[in-house]
Amino acid sequence: MVLKEFFQKHPKAALGFSGGVDSAFLLYAGKKYGADIRPYFIKTAFQPEFELQDALRLTKELGTDLAVIECDILAETQVAENPPDRCYYCKSVLFGTLKRQAAKDGYEVLLDGTNASDEASDRPGMQAVQELKVLSPLRECGLSKTEIRRLSREAGLFTWEKPSYACLATRVPSGELITEELLEKIEKGEAALTELGFSDFRIRLYHKAARIQLPEQQLDLMLQNREAVLRKLEPYFDAVMLDLGVRESDLTNQ
Repeated sequence: MVLKEFFQKHPKAALGFSGGVDSAFLLYAGKKYGADIRPYFIKTAFQPEFELQDALRLTKELGTDLAVIECDILAETQVAENPPDRCYYCKSVLFGTLKRQAAKDGYEVLLDGTNASDEASDRPGMQAVQELKVLSPLRECGLSKTEIRRLSREAGLFTWEKPSYACLATRVPSGELITEELLEKIEKGEAALTELGFSDFRIRLYHKAARIQLPEQQLDLMLQNREAVLRKLEPYFDAVMLDLGVRESDLTNQ
């Protein structure tokens, strides 16, 4: 199956929209093939502000409105307590919320941006998505992350070279309680490093310290800016550490 056939079969659908590479291309394709596809951004404490701004920018460029739904995800005990399968409970809440709102708006079919490169066995959240009968057109049509980036570039979408971004909750070790205060520190810390020229990196919480994971080509930049990095992160973390195990990126060969 190709996307054109998918949207001929499902001409009206609600899309769980993050503003990332995959959901951006899926929205573009749905509109290209004449579908009534409506994007929904579920705003929680797990998304930094730039994700919402990217989502708003992309939908504006494609000439469609973005529905933003506020969700207090940390009110869900099974999410805030951060068990190993936290993502399952989180996705259940997010897509359950989307399903209810979409139904009120007249949309019965739900879509997400899972692609053919995503391993279901590694992602408990996919189980929740399947249980809620959310469809994944990119996966069904066999489109990999590399292909989606290429097609997005050809379509002129600014997201084609946007780094993959996992939610802020992934920065907190499993089993440690997730709080708004922790998430705010991580978001501000990552924003500070972005201002210094770093990209496609992570700040992982290690006790009360920041453990920075960088692509290999940015290690020299970190050493050159050591004092500035320490100064920027000092307000948020008790210590700053550099993880010498380099961070792999799907942008490496783009």
